[in-house]
Amino acid sequence: MAETSALPTGFGELEVLAVGMVLLVEALSGLSLNTLTIFSFCKTPELRTPCHLLVLSLALADSGISLNALIAATSSLLRCLHRRWPYGSDGCQAHGFQGFVTALASICSSAAIAWGRYHHYCTRSQLAWNSAISLVLFVWLSSTFWAALPLLGWGHYDYEPLGTCCTLDYSKGDRNFTSFLFIMSFFNFAMPLFITITSYSLMEQKLGKSGHLQVNTTLPARTLLLGWGPYAILYLYAVIADVTSISPKLQMVPALIAKMVPTINAINYALGNEMVCRGIWQCLSPQKSKKDRAK
Repeated sequence: MAETSALPTGFGELEVLAVGMVLLVEALSGLSLNTLTIFSFCKTPELRTPCHLLVLSLALADSGISLNALIAATSSLLRCLHRRWPYGSDGCQAHGFQGFVTALASICSSAAIAWGRYHHYCTRSQLAWNSAISLVLFVWLSSTFWAALPLLGWGHYDYEPLGTCCTLDYSKGDRNFTSFLFIMSFFNFAMPLFITITSYSLMEQKLGKSGHLQVNTTLPARTLLLGWGPYAILYLYAVIADVTSISPKLQMVPALIAKMVPTINAINYALGNEMVCRGIWQCLSPQKSKKDRAK
């Protein structure tokens, strides 16, 4: 995947523009919802709890994914004019690194929330601040570590087929990529998915029949599977077969699906939570919030 001055193979100008518009809508919706979530945490004291700190970590990660999508959308629109990636090879490496850090942090933050909810609902005790802070630090340090490895030579960042965003290069499928993929996927996709499914399953078994369970126990795992599963399938296919046999348009589908995850997460974890939703509403109507506090 090299930077060229022509439109990418398999794409016309209208198709590049269409992908750019889709990315733009995904980026703006994810950024707006997650920024409101972050702002509500800063403005609403009731949300400053250890469990909600995990949701804040997820909102920060998803904001990063949406920002990455916004850069990709801008690049798609600029590509129609300049016929090339506008930020150079160093910009590609930075874009790939930032996108990979926030993607891994989003996946692992979802697992941390699942474990936090299991702890809260099944042990009937509040998650301690030191536990929540340790979890958040682990999520971000681990994500940064794994995302930095391609910059150091284990794996490699390169342009996606459309040439408007950068990600882990899966086009070669060599031993270097294969070893990195399997080890990274185990720790950053398989394990978080297992923790998420197990935590919510145990919660449902223990509390589902009593009617005390007030969270969606199936959507988080489905979001991980449907949002990041297509990328996992594409990467695994690149290991066992020649990925160039897949059309460039089809190779772009996982990226477009993954960029929807921030919006879905915001709806599930923020808008689906009565307290967070109330905090967002207070941020949107500060005058009313001041009157309620005065009463």
